[in-house]
Amino acid sequence: MKKIFFLILISLLCCKMYSQVKTIHVYVALCDNENQGIVPVPAKLGNGKDPKHNLYWGAGYGVKSFFKFKAKDWKLVKDFEIDDPVLLDRVLFKHSTKKIYLLADAYDGAKIQTCIEDFLLASNSQNPISIEVNSETLKFGGDADLLSYIGHDGLMEFNVDITYKKEIIKKREVIVLACYSQKYFSKEIEHAKANPILWTTHLMAPEAYTLKSAIDGWIKNETGKQIEERAAQTYHAYQKCGIKGARNLFTTGFKK
Repeated sequence: MKKIFFLILISLLCCKMYSQVKTIHVYVALCDNENQGIVPVPAKLGNGKDPKHNLYWGAGYGVKSFFKFKAKDWKLVKDFEIDDPVLLDRVLFKHSTKKIYLLADAYDGAKIQTCIEDFLLASNSQNPISIEVNSETLKFGGDADLLSYIGHDGLMEFNVDITYKKEIIKKREVIVLACYSQKYFSKEIEHAKANPILWTTHLMAPEAYTLKSAIDGWIKNETGKQIEERAAQTYHAYQKCGIKGARNLFTTGFKK
């Protein structure tokens, strides 16, 4: 009898672990011709105060548009009403077959430093965010399982001022899609005690197809190297840059 009870208990625990909700939080600094040190893009795409048309948000390969219209395995759960001078838009998606939620935030392009600092703090398990959906409390910010920054590499131009926690309970996994992100974000990600599963070594277009591909690998519990290869294949497919160049663009982990 004790053996049967033990087996039932183990089975229930396994089911609970299997059904556990996972969360992803994506921080997007809107492309901004005026306030960021970028090669200018068409004015409609580079207005950092216009999420609807922005290159990294509302355009075809922007995070909101791509996950809403092109990522068939993700469904829009909520498009939030936002009244904030810094955070201009927020959307919540759910994976179509798994209990995984993705929250994406669009920051005013002029507030890119705030966006990056918020991402880094969350990577250090700070600033948790709770969202109620269908009587369920979802954990994002510093409580998310996976965090990502998308946008211009502002750390090329400014330093952040962050007090990192020295002790954390869980090491957060992060994706940083910005130009030369390994070089410029390494010190901060190391201080945040986060695990960089994907970032970049050269100039790149931080568009949502690469993010989606990397997330696909993360969902499948792939290694950093597998995610790196997946990202390279996807980037080449969209950019036609050559697979060798794409493989040289992405990397995982810290420099050895």
